[in-house]
Amino acid sequence: MQLVSVSIDKPESINFIFGQTHFIKSVEDIHETLVGAVPGIRFGLAFCEASGSCLVRCSGTDDAMLELASRNALAIGAGHSFIIFLGEGFYPVNVLNSLKLVPEVCRIYCATANPTQVILAETDQGRGVLGVVDGFSPRGVEGEADIAWRKGLLRQIGYKL
Repeated sequence: MQLVSVSIDKPESINFIFGQTHFIKSVEDIHETLVGAVPGIRFGLAFCEASGSCLVRCSGTDDAMLELASRNALAIGAGHSFIIFLGEGFYPVNVLNSLKLVPEVCRIYCATANPTQVILAETDQGRGVLGVVDGFSPRGVEGEADIAWRKGLLRQIGYKL
């Protein structure tokens, strides 16, 4: 067995969701869930099929996000994993609860715009996801000014009153 790290390749401001599911039907169910959760959502979804033809199965509403999803899914290459790239101005917080309720979704590894690495175990059979490195390590503990900034930001963008 070898450990492999794959960096997610994307523009800095683009959010994505990376997870694991268990059935080819997931592609259609996740697509339907996303368009039902946020009117006008722009996204690309790619799913790594783990049996049969073992293809990357894709769907979406935005060609650029679809290309990002298919390219990154192929690079990750772990069976039954999926990746969703959200178009500019769309955020995971608006779809995560709906996505978690899709019956085929087993796990969400991350939902972020941060630089991310997927840590994989590779065997003769294929690849499995061990986890992710989402962003960077902490540089310290927040102080009073940092707390005020955090609270102000959440109210400015409408997530807290």
